[in-house]
Amino acid sequence: MPELFEPFAVAVERISGLAGVCVGYVTKEKSAVKQYFTRRAIIIGGPCLADDATDAEVIALMTAVKSTLLLMRDGADSTPIYIETRNLNDYSRWKESFEKAQFAYCPHLNFHVDPRENNLSGNRRRQVRKSDATIEVIKNESIKEAPSESSIREWYEILRNLYRTKVKTPLWPVEFFIEAYRQGVGIFILVKHNNRVIGGSMLVKGEEGTTYEWFACGMNSAYKKQHPSVMATWAGIQWTKEQGCTRYDMMGAGKPDEEYGVRDYKAEFCGKMVEHGRFVCVQRPLLYRIGTIFVKTIKKLKR
Repeated sequence: MPELFEPFAVAVERISGLAGVCVGYVTKEKSAVKQYFTRRAIIIGGPCLADDATDAEVIALMTAVKSTLLLMRDGADSTPIYIETRNLNDYSRWKESFEKAQFAYCPHLNFHVDPRENNLSGNRRRQVRKSDATIEVIKNESIKEAPSESSIREWYEILRNLYRTKVKTPLWPVEFFIEAYRQGVGIFILVKHNNRVIGGSMLVKGEEGTTYEWFACGMNSAYKKQHPSVMATWAGIQWTKEQGCTRYDMMGAGKPDEEYGVRDYKAEFCGKMVEHGRFVCVQRPLLYRIGTIFVKTIKKLKR
């Protein structure tokens, strides 16, 4: 588990209101050695920019992000090695502005599924038809303790095992997911078999008619006939359709020049592949190069 998920927020104002906002977090691994090579700042979704944000305002916002992160850390040795925006929208019109603020563009793919369309390959359709798993949708709009939290904890253990054995990147603690449920932000699609949670997904519904699949997992080896991961995504798409939303965002499909099994899996839900990319600002170039090698090595050793 990571030792730190420290949030930050930066805004640039104009006379008529806000021109842009960045909300993200700084994270690093738990052990002292890993901390030194893995500390980074992540802006999930990318900056929130006004439609008419100018180049100067975007540059000011991203420059302020760098300055804020330098001030909130305890000296140079704890400064994030890099800052990364994980874009969920098209920022191509401001690409030069990001580059002027020293944020380089890095290609990254994603899939957008239209829930109103027939969005399953023949293989996935057969799996859904043959599965005898049941679906439970959990959403809460109060902050009171609820019995459903135990099911979320069951699901989290599956997700944590996935991150520990395959994904091998930091995962938010279970309290994050419980609080998302309590506040009504997180919608949980749980896949069950014989009353046991065997998979599911956490969705976040955006105001613009998009549902985001933040996390998805399943006990696929133990429950091969139930296809829990496929059922989780399919049920999420169906729930999105029922809500009247027009887009199911699958939240990432890797770099276009690298083989990625997750991309092949997501492609079978027949979405549209898009490239909104990421912007990366490397603040400590030497540590960034060393850290990249360090992380790859650690992942290999964990196999």
